[in-house]
Amino acid sequence: MRDGFEEGSTLILGPSNVGKTRLTARALDRWIRQNGPSGVVVLEFAPELERDGTVLGGRLSQFTSVPDGAFHGVVDADAPRAESDNEDGALALARGNAERAFRVLAAAPADPTAVFVNDATIPLQADADRADALTDYCDRASVAVCNAFEGDELGVEDSVSRSERAALQSLRTWADRVVELF
Repeated sequence: MRDGFEEGSTLILGPSNVGKTRLTARALDRWIRQNGPSGVVVLEFAPELERDGTVLGGRLSQFTSVPDGAFHGVVDADAPRAESDNEDGALALARGNAERAFRVLAAAPADPTAVFVNDATIPLQADADRADALTDYCDRASVAVCNAFEGDELGVEDSVSRSERAALQSLRTWADRVVELF
């Protein structure tokens, strides 16, 4: 792959609607063209939410199709800060996301070749200390491409935002490459 995603781990970061999911989809498409779908794991953690007429988040299927032969784990995720009226409600939604996401992760093949994660911090917004579970899984593959929201437009001082920032720091430390889209 020309974009440097052909080996190791890549973390794609940026605020809403800058192309993180599109770039992840392009990396997935390129991997599939070059290597086929065998051993490919796609983890879809992104919520889909319309806010002020703009769709925030969304699945890779907006830009590509996950082929038969690849594992496609989809979480029906909530957007905790955008869908809740208070911090306790946001934290409850984040915990629900984590439970569903780690259930999908547990069902994923034990020996992936390539892992593509859409919205990697969603399962970590309630507990950033669980980042190792995700990165350890990604490390089983020769290639991992993850994207994640980074910005303050959804909040900064609430517990979900603090946990997300801590998770981002863990993911930055883990990744071989960080691509920032702003």
